[in-house]
Amino acid sequence: MKVLHIDSGIFIEQSVSRQLSQQIVARFADEATEVVYRDLVTEPVPHLDAEALLAEHNPLTQTLLDEVFAADVLVIGAPMYNFTIPTQLKAWLDRILKAGVTFKYTEQGPQGLLTGKKVYIASGRGGIYSEGDAAAMDHQESYLRQALAFVGITDVTVVRAEGVNLGDEPRQQALEKAQETIARLA
Repeated sequence: MKVLHIDSGIFIEQSVSRQLSQQIVARFADEATEVVYRDLVTEPVPHLDAEALLAEHNPLTQTLLDEVFAADVLVIGAPMYNFTIPTQLKAWLDRILKAGVTFKYTEQGPQGLLTGKKVYIASGRGGIYSEGDAAAMDHQESYLRQALAFVGITDVTVVRAEGVNLGDEPRQQALEKAQETIARLA
């Protein structure tokens, strides 16, 4: 099995999403597992510009695409910043959502070309955005699910720790709940 492990939390040592993504990878990794790790903070992907978008061959984009195509499983550490994903993760997505490569336009609409992959999203959130009125502000998980589905990846499991900035007790409860979810992953 090949795993592509991506982290995008800017607070390297304190990042809940990084902690959870590492635990998810550890849950599946064994001596037969090949893990490719990409840290989008320590080695950022430049934001997409016209030159990169229009280039017939962009070495960085090709490397990122090769990593995604080779992976059976993607583990994405994705904290919520300002109701959505980190800019570093958006830059990575902009490189892999590529017309004619990871999706194509058809008369019936867009068709994803990255089928048969499993994704685990390690989601860290300071507040609680999965319920109540605050759920309308969640553009993190909903965006990731939609972007992945657009390229054909619909088998997505979210491991969420939310409310981690609401105090020590809520933080501990959120981490325990997320760890319980990881322990149940098949």
